[in-house]
Amino acid sequence: MARDTVSDLVAFLAVARESSFTRAAAQVGVSASALSHTIRKLEERIGVRLLTRTTRSVSTTEAGERLLRTIGPHFDEINREVEGLSELRDKPAGTIRITSADHPAQTILWPALKKLLPLYPDIHVEISVDDTLRDIAEDRFDAGVRLGEQVAKDMIAVPIGPGAQMIVVGAPSYFQKYAQPRSPHELAEHQCINLRLRTLGGVYAWEFEKGGRELKVRVEGQVAFNDERLIIKAARAGLGLAYLFRDSVAPELDDGTLLPVLTDWTPPFSGYHLYYPSRRQQSPAFAVLLEALRYRG
Repeated sequence: MARDTVSDLVAFLAVARESSFTRAAAQVGVSASALSHTIRKLEERIGVRLLTRTTRSVSTTEAGERLLRTIGPHFDEINREVEGLSELRDKPAGTIRITSADHPAQTILWPALKKLLPLYPDIHVEISVDDTLRDIAEDRFDAGVRLGEQVAKDMIAVPIGPGAQMIVVGAPSYFQKYAQPRSPHELAEHQCINLRLRTLGGVYAWEFEKGGRELKVRVEGQVAFNDERLIIKAARAGLGLAYLFRDSVAPELDDGTLLPVLTDWTPPFSGYHLYYPSRRQQSPAFAVLLEALRYRG
């Protein structure tokens, strides 16, 4: 259907329902003479008269009444749908896609979503867990979660957790066999539990810092996992030293099943941030999720 025909039909509906060119013209936003000309052109195009005009009134012909009955409800439905869409501007609804590393997905995103989603049944969240710094625009993510120091400068970054700290830990049974290391260089003499990165496939190099000096150490051991929970189990079993986020092993540190070492080489650093493009216009659903995740310390 031609665009002109649609606009002409809208004009016809206004006149037929108002039974007046003057009132219909005010509703449509044109002059009465322009509206009359539009209806005349429509009648010429379809080859039938739709309206009967007198000096005092306007009424529909049989063809006009039929057209009013058939197309009127469809245009009313279209208007209702458009109005319904405009209501969504203020309603938290829709799908939010987030890329995240495993640790914040487990410790920050999931606890927040568990509380938030039952309150907003029209919000849907997809979380893609991987180790890479994804291009969220190219990969069509709404946001990403990474450590603050990893977020690009052109992104808006909102803190969603406290400062983080990595820590080397071992079980008391392990330290009955091996002396505690005094520097990262001594890790070469120890059994260590490696983390294999899920997406990249490589093995994570343990990172240390002391007095402004940064050091990366490639460790060796009998086992490697791509899952933090298995690394913790292996460390508890005395299979070697593990390098983990302090909050991931907080219960084990509290009950003494794991002991920290090299703490002077693992200072705290910037915690996790939710980041998204500065040009992104926030939907109500995204704004609700952002507020639920925002860290207030």
